[in-house]
Amino acid sequence: MEISIEKTAQDCISAISEKVRNLKTLNIIVAGKTGVGKSTLINSMFRENLAETGIGKPVTQHMRKISKKGVPLNIYDTKGFELGKDAQKEVKKEILDTIKSGLAGTDVNKAVHCIWYCINTASNRVEPEEIEWLRDLARENTITEVPIIIVLTQSFSKPNAEAMKNLIEDENLDVVQVIPVLAQDFVVDEEYTKKAFGLDALLAVMTEVLPDELQDTLQNVQRASLKAKKLRAQTAVASATAAAFGEGFSPIPFADCALLIPTQVAMIAGITAIYGLDINKSIITAFVSSALGTGSATIAGKTIASNLLKLVPGAGTVLGGTISGATAGLITTALGEAYILLMEALYKGDLKEADLMTDAGKKKLKDLFKKKMKEKKDEQATS
Repeated sequence: MEISIEKTAQDCISAISEKVRNLKTLNIIVAGKTGVGKSTLINSMFRENLAETGIGKPVTQHMRKISKKGVPLNIYDTKGFELGKDAQKEVKKEILDTIKSGLAGTDVNKAVHCIWYCINTASNRVEPEEIEWLRDLARENTITEVPIIIVLTQSFSKPNAEAMKNLIEDENLDVVQVIPVLAQDFVVDEEYTKKAFGLDALLAVMTEVLPDELQDTLQNVQRASLKAKKLRAQTAVASATAAAFGEGFSPIPFADCALLIPTQVAMIAGITAIYGLDINKSIITAFVSSALGTGSATIAGKTIASNLLKLVPGAGTVLGGTISGATAGLITTALGEAYILLMEALYKGDLKEADLMTDAGKKKLKDLFKKKMKEKKDEQATS
C-alpha cells in the first residue's frame, strides 16, 4: 500500500475541519448584578474575547446571547438583577424559560448546560435577596437539574473570599460548588501584582458536570488551562493507541503499515480541535514529513515502517516482514505525544509557522518525534 505525504496532510486538514465543525455547542447562562465582573470572567475563561463591548444580541428584555462565528459556545448574559423584585422575578423566569426551551427538543446544541451566578467578593457581603433568589432558582430548577456554580469574582483577598464561600455554603443551597476567582492579574502598586487564580478550579468543576459529548468543546473554547487541554489530548492519543494495537496484538505486515494512517489522522484532528488552534496545511505537512522521514513523495507502507522503526531502539526486529501490534501502538503514541508538544509550542508562541518551514525547524520536529519514540520504547521495556 502506498500513501502520499501531500494527500495525508490534506486528509488531516479535512479531518480537522470536520472535527471542529461537528463539535457540540456549549451553552452557559451567566447571571449576577451589574459590575460584578462577568465580562472579565468570560473573556479570561474563553478564547476570542467573547464579551467585548457591542458583541451579543438581545434574547429577552434582560438577557443577551454572546457568540462568535467559529467558536462552539453561547453565553447567555443576564442583566439588571438589582432592578427590584419584579425585575428579579423576570430574570429568573427568563432563565428558566431559556432552559425549558432548550430541553423541548433533543438537540444538545440548544440545551443550557450550566449556570454561573457571579457575586462580587470585593463587596464583602452577600445580599439576603441574592441567597433567596438562588434558593428559588435552584428549587424551580429541580426538574431540569442544570448545574449551578456560584463564582466569587474579584477575589482580591483570599481570606475574604474563603469567608464568603463558607457563608454561602452554610446556606445549604442546591449548587454544585462555590468558587473564588480572580480572573485577571490585579496591579496593586508598582511593587506588587496580585496574580489571577481560580479559573482552573472553575474549569475543573465544569469538566466534572458536563457530559462527555461536550468535553472536547470545553477544551476547544477554554484558554484558562493548558494543562487541562493536554490531559484531554492524551485521551485522544490513548484511544488511537488502543486502535493501533489491534485485537490480540495482531502482527501488521510491512506492506499494510500505512493502514495505521487513518487512525493517526483522526487522532491529529482530535488533538487540534482540543487546542482550538487554526492549523494550516503547511504545518501539518511539515509535521507528517518529519515524522515519516521523507519529503512530499509517495511512499510505500514498507518504507514508512522502515523509517519509523529506525527511530525505535530495539523495536526494529522484524519477523516474517511484520511489526507487532505493540510496536504499532508505540509508534502511534509517540506520534500523538509529539504532536501535543507541537500544539503546546504553537499555543504558547514558542514556535511559529515560519520556523517549521526551515531546515532547523524540520530537524527540531524530527528530533522531537525521535525523542518521544525512545521514551515510549523505554517505558514499554520497563513495564
